[in-house]
Amino acid sequence: MKKHLVALVILTLIALPIFAKGASETLGKDDGNELTIYCYDTFSSEWGSGPTLIPLFEEQTGIKVNVVSTGNALEMLNKAIMEGENCPADLILGISDDSASRAYNSNLFATYKSPALEDIDDELEFDKEYRLLPFDYGAFSFVYDSESGIEKPTSLEDLKKDIYKDKIILIDPRTSSVGLGLLLWTIEVYGDNYLDWWKAVGKNALTIADGWSSAYGLFTEGEAPIVLSYTTSPVYHVLWEDTTRYQALIFDEGHSTTIESVGILKNAKNRANAEKFVDFILTEGQKETAIANSMYPANSKTELPDAYDWAPKPALLHLDAEVIAQNLEKWLNEWTEAMVN
Repeated sequence: MKKHLVALVILTLIALPIFAKGASETLGKDDGNELTIYCYDTFSSEWGSGPTLIPLFEEQTGIKVNVVSTGNALEMLNKAIMEGENCPADLILGISDDSASRAYNSNLFATYKSPALEDIDDELEFDKEYRLLPFDYGAFSFVYDSESGIEKPTSLEDLKKDIYKDKIILIDPRTSSVGLGLLLWTIEVYGDNYLDWWKAVGKNALTIADGWSSAYGLFTEGEAPIVLSYTTSPVYHVLWEDTTRYQALIFDEGHSTTIESVGILKNAKNRANAEKFVDFILTEGQKETAIANSMYPANSKTELPDAYDWAPKPALLHLDAEVIAQNLEKWLNEWTEAMVN
């Protein structure tokens, strides 16, 4: 989305795909001991989990990994779909569940029921055909500044109150996956009346930012005490800034989720190696991936640092990917008409 959280402010400026050059030089080669991965930029950047996970996997297996950074998660999937059967990747890392129907319809992905799925929470396994396997997930939430002195809201409905005038930073669902997460969250809670919430809370919003980076930057600069983000956002501040000032708000109605997955391509030249990597990221690679992405690990046996005590797990809400695919354009048009036009 997904996703260190404050570190992503920097990532949007520098976007360092540290593996991409080597990958471009070796695409198409197959000496039986290689693996080519398509990923979003965050994974391969200096702040991502790639620089830790890839050397560890290579050391354990002797498999040379070529990592190709392809932009954000949507650009990554689009690239693979455009290349079709000629896609040189063996697997794709970072497809979110809300894009799953596009991945299925591409017919690019093979079934792989990893033995590691025994330790993956059942509610995270959104693809019952095992083409896309979940490796981490996050829950959208509002994060607030506990030193601001404001009354702590306990529900989406509370954010309509006059006391939050100019105290909330929202994010545009047309330009941000986090903003889209909030749109889907309100649809899950309010159904056809979701726009009533947006109109009311929109009046309280200091701004509707175009992306998470700009929104969270305004928040940490003190422009407003409440911002849309994830329940795991405080983990970064505890781990790297040693502060519990910024805390996730857990709402009574539950929270919309985003699940990140990995999938092996049908035309993978290195299928066995791809399976080994999937098994690895669902087991030994879980802790580093979760910490680097500031997400929850999919594997329930993963031991996390104490900082995750500040990332409480809420009741999870989830819209089916097919429902999203069928209605997303309509919902975005309705939102634009209500909030912009």
